[in-house]
Amino acid sequence: MTVMVFTFVLLLGNALKEILSLLINRQATLAGVFEAVGLLVPWVLVFALPMGMMTAALLVFGRFSADQELTAVRSSGISLIALVTPVLILSLFLCGISAWINLDIAPHCRMAYKNLLHEMGLKLSTAALPAGRVVNGKDYMFYIGRNDGQNLHDINIYHWDSDQHMDWMLKAPRGRLETVDGKTIVLFFDAQSLTNLENGSWQSIEFTEPWPLPPDHSEITIPYSDMSYRQLQAELRNLEQKLSVSDARKLTADELRKQKTTMEIMKRDITMPARFQMHLKVATSFACFGFTLVGIPLGIRAHRRETNFGIATALALVFIYYAFVIVGQSLQARPEFAPQLIVWAPNFIFQSVGAVLLWRANKGI
Repeated sequence: MTVMVFTFVLLLGNALKEILSLLINRQATLAGVFEAVGLLVPWVLVFALPMGMMTAALLVFGRFSADQELTAVRSSGISLIALVTPVLILSLFLCGISAWINLDIAPHCRMAYKNLLHEMGLKLSTAALPAGRVVNGKDYMFYIGRNDGQNLHDINIYHWDSDQHMDWMLKAPRGRLETVDGKTIVLFFDAQSLTNLENGSWQSIEFTEPWPLPPDHSEITIPYSDMSYRQLQAELRNLEQKLSVSDARKLTADELRKQKTTMEIMKRDITMPARFQMHLKVATSFACFGFTLVGIPLGIRAHRRETNFGIATALALVFIYYAFVIVGQSLQARPEFAPQLIVWAPNFIFQSVGAVLLWRANKGI
């Protein structure tokens, strides 16, 4: 029941924000609305399953403790660990279901949902230059850390020559999209262009020229957050292959070492968003187990029958868990802060705290 409630609430939020406006403006049919809602269900289930599991654990074991049933169970010679084992096994099973949805089903449904909205008239704001996503062209890669519409932040452009050797790259903290004579250009602020010299070193010069946005940027690009795990793996292999050391035969040992160091730094910066999404999808799949493990002893300790208390406690714990995820997402363009490890932190914290609390509850402490 709690899973159904959270699924309905999350679906309602998305429906009111995107789908309902299309229905009111007669841009969507009733059948299209039901199809869009159906495509959203797998995506919201990733959040609804762990939230529902923890809320249920808090409500059931809170009432269990308040009605003195725990005392009755112990007097019958049944330990708390034996009692909660089936619930923990169920949470592990739901972790497997969450992983299946999170790594494969939800990304495909999410993209199908966006394509459906696009067909019904809702314009995708991140279709051309999605933030935190590498856009590949014929002889270049374009990456931005944040896209506020016309204003761009943390811009990186990498260019290859006809022999597929990286010959120059551009870095700019800020930029802006402008339309001139019907063509979209990018204006850079405080930009630096680095040219790859023959000895493997890079020469830095100030760059002030506008950069024309190629026509192939107009195509819809799948954001990393909407890619399946296999798509992210393929994208990561492609990026690592493109950012390999160019023609090492022409370089001395010292020049080769310098270029390898430079390319490793560039590779770390560019591939981190894709790596982060891979870690995020796997890490959040284990939320059911951590939420259940901490929810059972907290429900016993609370010793409350009220439903409101259980729901309020669940929402507070959900906020703590996903606060780590939000912090990690905000730092995914900063590999020096290891954002891929931040999203694993709440799992370790919840599981460790839950194991200790459950052990203490089993001992009657």
